[in-house]
Amino acid sequence: MILPLLAAFQLAAASQATAKDAVQPVFHGRNGQTIARAVAVSAVAARDSVVIDGKLDEPVWQRAALLTGFSLYQPVDQRPSPDSTEVLVWYTPQAIYFGIRAFEPHGSVRATLADRDRVSNDDNVEIHLDTFREGRRAFIFIVNPLGVQADGTKSEGGGFIPGANLAPGQNDLSPDFRWESKGRLTEYGYEVEIRIPFSGIRYPVATNQRWGLQINRKVQHSGYEETWTPALKGRASFIAQAGELNGLANLEHGQVFELNPELTNTVNGAPAAAPKTGWNYASNPQIGGNLKWGMGSNFVLNGTVKPDFSQVEADAAQIAADARFALFYPERRPFFVEGSDQFNVPNTLVYTRRIVRPDEALKFTGKVGGADVAVLSAIDQNGPSGGGKPFVNILRINQGFGDQSTAGLLYSERVGGGRDNRMVGADVHYVFGGLYFAQFQTAVSTTRAAAGDRSGSLWEAVVDRTGRTFGFHYGVLGVAPDFAADNGFVNRTGFVKPIVANRFTVFGTPGRWFERYQVFGLINGTWKYADFFNRDAVLEKSFSMSNSFTFRGGWSLSVTPNLANYAFDSSAYAGTRTKTVTGIVKPFVPLGRLNATVFNVSAATPQFQRFAASVSAAQGNDVDFFEAAPVRRQDYSASLDLRPSQQLRISATYVSSSFTRRSDGAQTLTTRIPRLKAEYQLARPLFLR
Repeated sequence: MILPLLAAFQLAAASQATAKDAVQPVFHGRNGQTIARAVAVSAVAARDSVVIDGKLDEPVWQRAALLTGFSLYQPVDQRPSPDSTEVLVWYTPQAIYFGIRAFEPHGSVRATLADRDRVSNDDNVEIHLDTFREGRRAFIFIVNPLGVQADGTKSEGGGFIPGANLAPGQNDLSPDFRWESKGRLTEYGYEVEIRIPFSGIRYPVATNQRWGLQINRKVQHSGYEETWTPALKGRASFIAQAGELNGLANLEHGQVFELNPELTNTVNGAPAAAPKTGWNYASNPQIGGNLKWGMGSNFVLNGTVKPDFSQVEADAAQIAADARFALFYPERRPFFVEGSDQFNVPNTLVYTRRIVRPDEALKFTGKVGGADVAVLSAIDQNGPSGGGKPFVNILRINQGFGDQSTAGLLYSERVGGGRDNRMVGADVHYVFGGLYFAQFQTAVSTTRAAAGDRSGSLWEAVVDRTGRTFGFHYGVLGVAPDFAADNGFVNRTGFVKPIVANRFTVFGTPGRWFERYQVFGLINGTWKYADFFNRDAVLEKSFSMSNSFTFRGGWSLSVTPNLANYAFDSSAYAGTRTKTVTGIVKPFVPLGRLNATVFNVSAATPQFQRFAASVSAAQGNDVDFFEAAPVRRQDYSASLDLRPSQQLRISATYVSSSFTRRSDGAQTLTTRIPRLKAEYQLARPLFLR
C-alpha cells in the first residue's frame, strides 16, 4: 500500500511541477536559454493586482518569465556567477514590468537613498533594452536595492567623448526617462519592483516586437559584475551579446506631450553715478520652457525657448594644466540631452554646448527604415562680432548594416553673426570577425569670415581588436590647419597623429587574491600637418605603459610610467614677446626639444558598507606649454566617499597640480581644488545639498 501511495505522491508532485513550469517559464543563461518569451497580462488585471512597492507578492509574479543562471563578466569572464539572481518579466499593452530578487550570501548589501543617477557606489542592477534589436545601442534602466533610479543610453557607435570619459560602450546617464521603481532589503539580499511605460521609450512600429535584453548586476563588496547571458570580454560588441525578449505584441505607445515652463531672473547691481548715494539694480526676467511631443513609438519632436542654464552642472575638478587644449563639459540641458545619442559622431563633430543661449530651437529624432535620422535647428545668441544671431542647422543620418556595423552622414552649419561655417562628413564603423572593428571618417569644412575664406579637412582610420587576453588599437587622425567645426569640439587643428596601442591581460586562478593584471602600452606621435606629408621630423612623441592590477574584493592598483619628447611649433608663439631682466622686450623664441618623464600611481578601495576611497599621484619632469619651458610637475588627487547612514552622503575630493620651472625654481602654476559635499535625503524625491 505504501508503494502505490508513494507513486501517486510522486505523480502529483510531477504534475504540479509541470503546471508550475507552464505558468512560469524559466530561462537559464548559462544553459543557453537566452531567448525569453515575455508573459502577457491584461491591463485590467495588472491595475487591480499590482502595486509598485518593492514586494513581489502579487500572484502575477508567479506567472512571469524567470531569467536566471547569471555569469561573471568583470573582472573575469567565462565563470559562473557566485551570486544568485532572479529577474521576472511580464507586460501589459501599456508597460513592461521587471521584478528582481538578488541573493547575497557572501557579504552585506550596499544601499543608500541616493540622488538620481548617482547609484554607482551602491549595489545595483542594470536592465538593457535594445528595442530595435540593432546590437549597437540600448536603453539603460538602473536600480539600487532601495529602488533609486539611474537611466540613460549605451551606444557602441560614434566615438570617444573627451572630458566626459565616455568611450563607445559606456553608459551615458544624461537622458532621463519616466518609470517607476521601488525596492527593499530582505533577509536573503534585496528585492526590486519596476514598471517601464512603453510611452517613455522608442521601439519599431510593428505588431510583434523582438528586443535585445541584457541584465547586469553589480556587487560592491566583491567588485563583480554579473550578466544574464554569458557575455565575453573578447568581443568587439557587448550589446550584441544580449539575449532576446520576444512575445511582445500589440503594444500601446500613444501620443506623449510634455510641457516644462521655466522662469528665471537675473539682477545686476552697480554703484550709482555721482552723487554716490547707493546702488542701481537692473532686473532681467526671462520666460522659457521645453516642449516634447512623442509622435508614436518611433519619432520625437522637441522644442525649446530660452532654456534655463541652471540645469548645467559645474565641473570644478578640471584643471587646465595644458594650454594647448580647451576643457570639455558634458551637456546637461534637457532639450539637448533628449536623443543625444543620435548625434554622436566620431571626433565629436557635434557638440551642442556650442549653441550657447538659443532663443529658439527645434529637434526631430527618429528612425526611417533602418536609418536613424536626427535634425537640430536653433537661433543662438549674438555672435562675437555682433553681426547678428547665428542660425544653426545639424543633420545626422546613420544607417545600420550587417550585424553591428553602421555608415553615417553629417551636415552641419552655423551661419550669421559675422561668420559662416559649413561642414559635411561621412563615417563608417565596420564590425567583423567578432573581435574586430574598423572605422573610417572624413569631413570637409568651409568658413567665410572677415579675416578671409578658408577650407580644410579631417580624416581618420582605425582598426581595433578586442580580444580577451590580447587586443590592439591602431589608428591615424589628421586635421588640416584650416578645418573648423563651429558646432563641434575639435580642440586642436593642423596636425597628424598616428597611434599604436597594445593590451595584454592575465587572469588569476578562481578564488585567489589576484584576479587580473592588464598592461596597456601606448605609442603616439604628432606631426605638423604639412610636415607629415613632407616626411619631416615629428613634433611630439610619447610612450606610456599602464599596469593595472585588480585584487579580490574590489581593490585596484595602477602604475603608469610616461616618456615623451616635445618640440615647439614656433607659429603658435608668433607675436609673443618676452622681457629680459634689463627691461628689453624682444620676440619670444621657444627652446629646442625637451624630454619629459612622468610617473603615475593610483589606488582605490572597494565600496565598503560605509565608505570608499581613492588616491593618485603623478610626479616627474614635464613641459609647460604656456612658457615652452621644462618644469617639475606634481599632481595629486584623493577622494573619500562616506555613507554614515542610508540618508546621509558625504563626498570629499582634493585635486592639485603644480609646475616648478627647472631653470630657476620658480613656481609657474599652482592650482588646488578642495571640495566637500554633503547631501541628506529627506525622502526619495527630496534631498538637501
